[in-house]
Order: sequence, then structure tokens, then C-alpha cells
Amino acid sequence: MVTGGAGFLGSFIVEKLQAAGCRKIFVPRLEQYNLTERQAIRRAFDASHPDLILHLAAVVGGIGANRRHPGKFFYENLMMGVQLMDEARLRGVDQFVALGTICAYPKFSPIPFREENLWDGYPEETNAPYGLAKKMLLVQSQAYRAEYGFNSIFVLPVNLYGPRDHFDLETSHVIPALIRKCIDAMEAGHREMVCWGDGSPTREFLYVEDCADGILLAAERYRGTEPVNLGAGFEISIRELAEKIAHLTGFTGKIIWDRSRPNGQPRRMLDTSRAERLFGFKASTSFDDGLRKTIDWYRHVGKPALERA
Repeated sequence: MVTGGAGFLGSFIVEKLQAAGCRKIFVPRLEQYNLTERQAIRRAFDASHPDLILHLAAVVGGIGANRRHPGKFFYENLMMGVQLMDEARLRGVDQFVALGTICAYPKFSPIPFREENLWDGYPEETNAPYGLAKKMLLVQSQAYRAEYGFNSIFVLPVNLYGPRDHFDLETSHVIPALIRKCIDAMEAGHREMVCWGDGSPTREFLYVEDCADGILLAAERYRGTEPVNLGAGFEISIRELAEKIAHLTGFTGKIIWDRSRPNGQPRRMLDTSRAERLFGFKASTSFDDGLRKTIDWYRHVGKPALERA
């Protein structure tokens, strides 16, 4: 069972499972299975009888979406994960892979973020409800292993990007938002583009297919109780990112920084050594190559789809 298997990351996971010879893959779709409801979860188990669950489904968004919907993001992410893992335990599922988030780290965690620092402070306020809801899956995973011997693992991907991402400016993350703003500005003949904050925060980004590889490696090789970061091991400021995307898209206008908008967490970068040591994962896609693939996909697939919608 791949929850969120029709989504951004999940679609690549499903394709890689199929390429590896997996023929029985169940993707519970929201229209039939609202995973915040226990009865819907039970129906999904009855329909699929899974022996491996990859729990990727989440209610997510950028800073704006997190600020508008803190209650929704907390409740729905918490209820999906907690009930799904509990039902998996009751049904004797062989393995459960829970996806966390970098938003679970404390706001002022030392750089690079190490897994042992997860509990050293409160998350950045704009996405704390989401980050804490996902973090409870780690608590549940460790508690269920200790009491029931339940085989579950918890991985923490850094910010993802790539083809098939969401480019709706109301809900998208920073890379798709910047790509769309640059291309929209060029097509409209605008000579400037407005970005949130002051550009000083730093972020790390992991190409979506690299993340899919990391999750599947963890599922295959890792059986431990400790959380594991999945990242690319670099840091770039939002200002540098905006300039890089402007260059790669061909936007030559001025970038305006709206300082009335929030910056979000000051810095983000992961220590990725545990993943390499425990199950041999290391990101392989260069940032520029990944951005070019993402921009190309948006121009030829994503943008036409948005225009038809």
C-alpha cells in the first residue's frame, strides 16, 4: 500500500516499485478512502491486504498555506498517520515506512540538522502544527516497536522538488512558486517579480526521484528505531535560489523582496551521513540538472495543464 501514491513523490515511488517487479500495488485514493477516518482505513486494508505500507500521504503546503490552515494541517496529518499505523499493527503488517518532515526540527537547530537534535526545541512557528503532527509518527513508531515488536521506520526528507510538483501559487512550495512567477512574468512582459521575505533564509532541496530511491532503500535495508534524514547535503539562500531560477528560466527582470511577508525558518540543511551509513543512500542528481528538468516539465506539461483547468 502506497498512501499518497498518486501524488508528487508517490507517483515516482509507484513507478520504481513497478520497475522493480512489484505487481500488487494498492494506492488508496481520497475519493474512496479518506484516511483521516478509521472506517475508511479498515476498508483500504480489506481491499488490499498489504504486507508493506509506505505512508506518504500528507496535507502540505508552503508558508502561506500553513499559516491559513494550522488546525487542518495538524489534525489531518496526525489522524491519518496514527490510525493507519495502529491498524497496520493490528493486522500484522510486515513493515511500515513513515515519512516525516524537516519541519519537525527545532527552529534554531544547529546546522547541519542531526537526527539527535530533533527534540532540542520547538519547530518554526508557521509550520509547527504540521511538523509536530508528523513527528508523532516517530513517537508511535518507537513505542510500537518497543511494546509490540512492530516493524516500522521513520525517515525525514528535506524539501523536495522536481517534475509533477504542485505549481498552484496558493499552496506550492518555494521552487515551483519561483519557476511559475518567472515564467508568468516573462510571458506577461513584466520587468519585476515579487518574492516573500528578505531572501536571507537558507534551504536544502532533494530531487524527487532521489528521494524515492532513498525511501525504497530504507524499506529494503533498514530495520532500526532511530529517525533517518534524507537530503542532498547542501545549503542555498532563498535569494540565491531566486537568482538561479531566474537565470535558468531566462527571466532578466528585477526581483523585489516583500519584507512584510514571513521568512520561515532561518536555516535548513541536513546531516545525511546516517542514511549513507545505514542503507547506502546518497543523492545523485545535481541541483542545476534537477532544476532544469523541473522547469522543462512545467513548461511542457504543468503549465498547459494549469491553463486547461
